[in-house]
Amino acid sequence: MGSRRDDEEQAAAVPLLAAAYPTPSGLRRSHAGDVHLLSAAFLFVFSAYLPTQNLQSTLNTEGNLGAVSMGILYASFTVFTATAAAVVRWLGSRGALVVGTSGYALFILANLLPTWYTMVPASVYLGFTSSLMWVGQGTYLTSAAFSHATENKLHLGQVLGRFNGEFWGMFASTQVIGNLISLVVLGNDKDGGGANKKNLLFTVFLGCMVIGIVLMCLLSRRDKNRGESDGHEPQGRSFLPDTSGSAVTPLADPRMLLLAPLLAYYGLQKAFVWAVFTKSVVTPVLGVAGVGGAMAVYGAAGVVSSLVAGRLTSGLRSSTFIVSTGAVLQAGVLLWLLFLYSPMDGLLGSAAPLVVGAVWGVGDGILNTQLSALIGLLFENDKEAAFALGKMWQAAATAAVFFLSPGATLQGMLAALAAALVVAVAAFLFLSLVIERSHALKF
Repeated sequence: MGSRRDDEEQAAAVPLLAAAYPTPSGLRRSHAGDVHLLSAAFLFVFSAYLPTQNLQSTLNTEGNLGAVSMGILYASFTVFTATAAAVVRWLGSRGALVVGTSGYALFILANLLPTWYTMVPASVYLGFTSSLMWVGQGTYLTSAAFSHATENKLHLGQVLGRFNGEFWGMFASTQVIGNLISLVVLGNDKDGGGANKKNLLFTVFLGCMVIGIVLMCLLSRRDKNRGESDGHEPQGRSFLPDTSGSAVTPLADPRMLLLAPLLAYYGLQKAFVWAVFTKSVVTPVLGVAGVGGAMAVYGAAGVVSSLVAGRLTSGLRSSTFIVSTGAVLQAGVLLWLLFLYSPMDGLLGSAAPLVVGAVWGVGDGILNTQLSALIGLLFENDKEAAFALGKMWQAAATAAVFFLSPGATLQGMLAALAAALVVAVAAFLFLSLVIERSHALKF
């Protein structure tokens, strides 16, 4: 038994020996090589976008332009996920990834001249393109994991865990890199520096975006699973009936209904960091310039937890334990902020937002890795529609926070988030119990 496990780990550790896809340049790249390239492309794109998003509620404050723009963005995202699966099938997952980056570039351009006439259209367009990019990302990575597991005779759950761990670890590092760039460019001014510094920051971010777009274009085409064409199955694959592929089909699946509260909570806790934590916890103590540093700590914690969670994932039982651990950590933060926290001066007061960001980042990294792996395992036969629906739940919850946060108190937001966490974990634990008992999946 131990020898077999060692062989599997060695095969996964040397992924570049696996069969490869042709690339646009005619070269051949392994399935894991495509995941490396996909992760690097997202690293550049979101090192530019995420710090831009983090600053919306503190830089674009006139008429709550920043918060309202983010609400519009995620509302648009929610609406367009209904058609994203069909569009991704038409464009192909690589085409969807390339088209998706254009919205992020336009949004950063709009921040060079932030008015209602630039930010609102850019937010609507980004909602459309980001729905394509995220459905394309989930589809592309799951397809690569399936093919890699098939050709190397590995457990699908393990490969999904490792590939998602790498991707989300790289993704979480964008909070570190992007926010450190923000911190350096904006300096230590509490108001975030003048217009020249802000314009320089967004110009640097546009340069990062261009590199990310180029890397997306270099990805291999991956519209069919190689493993399916030769009749082989990876170990641990879920045996699911064929579905029509529309976003409505997984919505009727009891597994998606039980997973939905956790997907919605994931969107809530993300938006809490972007819209509430930065404005109500970090800025009063560290100022606008301190947002970059606090979010860098948050991102660094997410990098570590994503990589560790990915390596530890082997199936449903491990995912249940890992998700529960992340939920306990975030629940502890919520209770502390709700009942014990008050802004303080001095070193201790300055450290509090950083500690909160770090612990919250660990929970976020865990949810990133586990939710993507779970969707890939549970809905492998209809992954485009399942990822689209998952993103719809997340985006709807995120939009709600951005729309409500300008008029809500910190205590109210914390209480709502705590209640959502309880419901989400209870539904997820029930889902795990049902699947274990029914043996619907062979992990």
